Amino acid sequence: MLGALLLFWGGLALGCRGEKAFLRRADDSTGRCTYSFSVASPVEAACPDAGGVLELRAELASLAARLSRLESWERGMGSSGPRGKEAGDAWDPQQTASASRLEAAYSELLRAKSRLEEEKGRLEREKEELGRRLESSAQEITRLRANRCLPGGEGPGRDPPRAPGKAPRWDPQPLAYQELQSERTEVPVSRLLEETGRPGGKDSGCGELVWVGDPIVFGRAESIAGKYGVWMKDPEPVTPFTRETTWRVDAVGTEVRQLFQYEAAEQLARGYPDKVHILPRPLESTGAVIYRGGFFFQPRRSRAVARYDLREEAVTAEREIPGAGYHGQYPYAWGGYTDIDLAVDETGLWVIYSTEKARGAIVLSKLNPETLDIQQTWETNIRKRGVANSFVICGTLYTVSSYSAPNATINFAYDTATGASRALSIPFQNRFRYLSMVDYNPTERQLFAWDSFNMVTYPVRLSRA
Repeated sequence: MLGALLLFWGGLALGCRGEKAFLRRADDSTGRCTYSFSVASPVEAACPDAGGVLELRAELASLAARLSRLESWERGMGSSGPRGKEAGDAWDPQQTASASRLEAAYSELLRAKSRLEEEKGRLEREKEELGRRLESSAQEITRLRANRCLPGGEGPGRDPPRAPGKAPRWDPQPLAYQELQSERTEVPVSRLLEETGRPGGKDSGCGELVWVGDPIVFGRAESIAGKYGVWMKDPEPVTPFTRETTWRVDAVGTEVRQLFQYEAAEQLARGYPDKVHILPRPLESTGAVIYRGGFFFQPRRSRAVARYDLREEAVTAEREIPGAGYHGQYPYAWGGYTDIDLAVDETGLWVIYSTEKARGAIVLSKLNPETLDIQQTWETNIRKRGVANSFVICGTLYTVSSYSAPNATINFAYDTATGASRALSIPFQNRFRYLSMVDYNPTERQLFAWDSFNMVTYPVRLSRA
């Protein structure tokens, strides 16, 4: 293209001057057809320096190279290639991949931001709903207090006259009213004066609970599986076990089968078990107990109670509790599938649960420790979901008001001898703010508890019978 232009302009210039030009066509050294022309200089008779030809050829080669780059750039502008690149530069595929990754990461960040904003909105709505419920509960408590304190006779919100010591059998009390009763009732000073001198002593005999001491930490679970659990001693051990033999179950998980055995509580504190029993069926909740050489527990997703013989290492008895709720139907306030809770006291083995017939109120049954047959049943008026946990002492059921409040109380008692319940206000300390298990050991006269990874005991005092 450039050669043709030069020939054209050269011929035109010479034609204008009247000069004659000679055009010649021939093959070059590579076999390509080339055109050349020659014209005589009007002023020079000879060429003293032929270097000008070389310079002209170099300049023509430079112009051809620039023209090639311009054509390449023009083709790039018309294609889908990147803009702003210099002509002749190659596009790097790695840069394209990097840009694609950045765009994908940016899109993912936008989606994550959208999800976080949705979650924030949901949490704010839940917070508002909880605030409304809290305000409603506070108003209800204020109303109940005002109505209960009206002077003389009957008034709005007052209960009808009832025989002393009697409690409604088929009317589970509202949660707010249960809390109010526990706040209003104090332990009489005369009862405190009748206490035995040595807390936890075996010579103190049966009586009513009047005092719970500060918790004493015996050990701590280090793994997340020990957030809540159960630990215990056998109040009536059988050979080869002793009263110092200690047992523990970490209850977090869906396949809880490991029962850890220790020679003593001190060994439990060091975290080195003598033996690990693998239960044939996973257990549910923290309601298990050890009694007379048997480990009593609720198999997972069932309303049954099973006895695992610690010497034979086998389940020797299993019995369904008729109508008992299970797997989250009637748990304690803290949850944990604590629908069925086993307990031991001076009189034997108990099971604490609820049924649809009882409308969520606590039902208490006495069990035969060998066959697990139900010997007798009592229905209380204490809502199971309204208390944090419970235990039995001398045939009386006691409940704990809160599993997380640092200064909770033993707030209710139900006496199986009289069939009557009463409100209490015995201080009870949740040192670690997550109480998931409380059981009474009648031999040591102590409460065993599991409080947020920590295995603790509480000394107790009973009034004289």
